Amino acid sequence: MFRLTFRLAATASALALAMPAFAQDAERVGGDEILVTAQRDNQTEVTPGGSLGALGDKAAEDVPFSIKSYNAALILNQQPQTLGQVLENDPSIRTSYGFGNAAEQFVVRGFTLYGDDVGLDGLYGIAPRQLIAPELYESVQVLNGASAFLNGAAPGGSGLGGNVNLILKRAGARDLNRATVNYTSSQHFGGAFDVSRRFADGAWGLRVNGAFRSGDISIDDEFRQTAVIGGALDYRGADVRLSLDLAYQRVRVRNLRPKVTIGTAVIPRVPAADHNYGQAFSYTTLRDVFGVVKGEWDVADNAMLYASYGARDGSERGIYDGITVLDAVTGAANGNALYVPRTDNNEAATVGMRVKLGTGITHEINFGGSYSWLVNRNAYDFLYGPGFAGYATNIYNTPAVALPASTLVGGNLADPYPISRTRLGSMFVSDTVGFFDDRLLVTGGLRLQKIKVISYSSAGGAQTGVYDESAVTPVVGVVVKPAAGLSLFANRIEGLVQGDTAPIDPLLSNSGEVLAPFKTVQYEIGGKLNFGRFNASLAAYQIDRPSAYAVADPARPGFSRFGTNGVQRNRGVELSLDGELTKGLRVIAGASINDARLRRSAGGVNQGNKAVGVPDYTANANIEWDVADTGFTLTGRVVHTGRQMVNIANTLEIPEWTRFDLGARYVAILGATPLTLRVNVDNVANRRYWASAFDVFNAALLQGAPRTFKASASIDF
Repeated sequence: MFRLTFRLAATASALALAMPAFAQDAERVGGDEILVTAQRDNQTEVTPGGSLGALGDKAAEDVPFSIKSYNAALILNQQPQTLGQVLENDPSIRTSYGFGNAAEQFVVRGFTLYGDDVGLDGLYGIAPRQLIAPELYESVQVLNGASAFLNGAAPGGSGLGGNVNLILKRAGARDLNRATVNYTSSQHFGGAFDVSRRFADGAWGLRVNGAFRSGDISIDDEFRQTAVIGGALDYRGADVRLSLDLAYQRVRVRNLRPKVTIGTAVIPRVPAADHNYGQAFSYTTLRDVFGVVKGEWDVADNAMLYASYGARDGSERGIYDGITVLDAVTGAANGNALYVPRTDNNEAATVGMRVKLGTGITHEINFGGSYSWLVNRNAYDFLYGPGFAGYATNIYNTPAVALPASTLVGGNLADPYPISRTRLGSMFVSDTVGFFDDRLLVTGGLRLQKIKVISYSSAGGAQTGVYDESAVTPVVGVVVKPAAGLSLFANRIEGLVQGDTAPIDPLLSNSGEVLAPFKTVQYEIGGKLNFGRFNASLAAYQIDRPSAYAVADPARPGFSRFGTNGVQRNRGVELSLDGELTKGLRVIAGASINDARLRRSAGGVNQGNKAVGVPDYTANANIEWDVADTGFTLTGRVVHTGRQMVNIANTLEIPEWTRFDLGARYVAILGATPLTLRVNVDNVANRRYWASAFDVFNAALLQGAPRTFKASASIDF
């Protein structure tokens, strides 16, 4: 890649020398302008602000919450294959997997955020589950902290420490024609296109973009394939704005390296960085068709009506490979498999009105409602072999084994029955009162939420349970701006989620049971600074959440029962820095400290212990440096994660780890066309490490990815 870069630069120089002097001058001026524009468009940036649900789109300095947005240039430059790889840039977030599969789950302020609860333009249940390909999105917005008032209850029962909202790409002011080819080691190749236009003096816009990539990644024999395509049509009138977004995503994963459950009294040493202890029979196939239609109408200069509706049809099938280590020294382990077919049919809608009043003391009043319909159909087949014995394997010297025989089937594997029907409805109202030219902003609001979940037996589809609960989640927040560029804030906000679902496990008395919904309470205080193109924020918080895990079932010896067995209290401090320190030098950095403890545990057992999988501290730094006027940009990133407890008893822990990434990009001007070449190396030292111990149900570890080479070329024509 570097050889290609220098050849392109040399060719451009030779052509320049062959031109007449006046032509060279004209070409140089035009080329310089194109180069500056292309480098500016390629800048990896974080925007302080984003969508805050009921409060609308806001700058971070105007709200009593911690919110930021990662831009599309970051996605293009870093070549992430999943949403989790985008969120590696955020010091307050770490990523893990689900049980036996590649489903990403995120740890935000020490609490789970499932892929089910990632928002799409403010709507829950519409974004794809398990894995999300980043290429379709213009912005990845991160809100730290509880958000039940802002966005309503998350249907998957997570998001109490924060949420992620995705914004699909729309046509911009400039026409765009972009083609990209890319490579990821060891044999993963792909390409992408992105085209947009505006018509009728800019009133109508159309954007179509897509990507396809396929092949083995840097983990031995792990195969991934992704195909996405999205289209957006929007209208911008004097008083009315309309948009329609439609998208398709298909993801295939074969021979995944899974998480490892720990069945020993000590932590096993980490296998070779690229070693795959999964089995070739494991696979995941995901298919999602989804879209959102949205409208806004300025009924007056100070009042706007808005509404949006989204839907998703999802299909999943997979054989998931589970491994439990039995001997930490030799690596001997027991494996099993689980086949799960699943479909989802989800719809979500929101409608509201925003009114601004007053000239001295101002009011911004928001009121409206939202509703979600979710249907989950699935079945399962425990592939454990005779007597639930599983198969013998080893995480260091892994044999190839045959798929174990079926042991226990639940539901109709060919046409799964509905397992749950969920209805989430809410109404909200808020008022943000501004004093002293909005240098003091006080926000108060209420959301009345109703959660209804009907559960069905996987054996025959008969109704097995129903709960219908409602709750009011309030919010109070204050923003004070004592000086230009400085804002201080505080909030008290509650979270509300559907209760956790007991995992599918033959040794659980209540496997598949959905627990009652529960609330959390967050207190947060902090400050934000803005110095032109540089931003800094500092926040301290406390969040209490009921803690669900399995304990021995006294009614059934040898079995466990999953339930709410205490409270997890997370206290922490977050620092975030981003922007341009000086011309051509940009940084995205931050750190967080999190003290997550168990309280009011059942029978006092594990009282005061640290929560599983929550790092004591995390830190990130991402640097970009434009090398003078050469067209080169050098990049580097460091990701550090503190030690983590592996089990509730706190007898097992994994050590801290640090990863270094390096990269470069070069903008070459071919005539009047910019060509951007990129190369990145993640985990430069090829360090082997246990990356995450976070797991809701088991003592399990996820190994970090090995050294990974990435290269891409994009041309805008």
